[in-house]
Amino acid sequence: MGRVLLDGAAFGLATGLDGAAFGLATGLDGAGGGFLVVPAPALPGGLSIPIATGTSLLVIAMKSAAGLAGYLSSVRIDWSLTLAVTGFAVAGGLAGARLAGRVPAYVLSWLFAWFVLAMGTCVLLQQALAHIAVPTFAALAALGAGAGVCYGFVACCPLRRAVHRT
Repeated sequence: MGRVLLDGAAFGLATGLDGAAFGLATGLDGAGGGFLVVPAPALPGGLSIPIATGTSLLVIAMKSAAGLAGYLSSVRIDWSLTLAVTGFAVAGGLAGARLAGRVPAYVLSWLFAWFVLAMGTCVLLQQALAHIAVPTFAALAALGAGAGVCYGFVACCPLRRAVHRT
């Protein structure tokens, strides 16, 4: 179980501020989902990634229901596509839940961090204008290569310490 970093009112305030910030971010651009909502319960309360993930899935389900209710009257929804994606998402979620119990929490944290970085990179590249897409990709590739060199060849690399818990 994660350790509690804040107490009482401070925890409530931090959780409320985190919830409001993530709600605002996901409401403004429709992005977020798990990769923004998972850190919300983990940061102020010190929850482990498996517990934060379970908590965030309930939050995501409630936000999705609210979003669906808001769009039902104004947008034509392709129900066959919606049900197909939902079915596969539920199946993938159940498979992931079974696998998550077999993977150490620090490995899940590490994989989650890299997933967020990869998804952020994809979104950035998709949204970048044509004239800045190549320099942006080059900068991100250089950053990734630098991180790989640090991890692979520098004994005191923070990435290595984080992954191997040394």
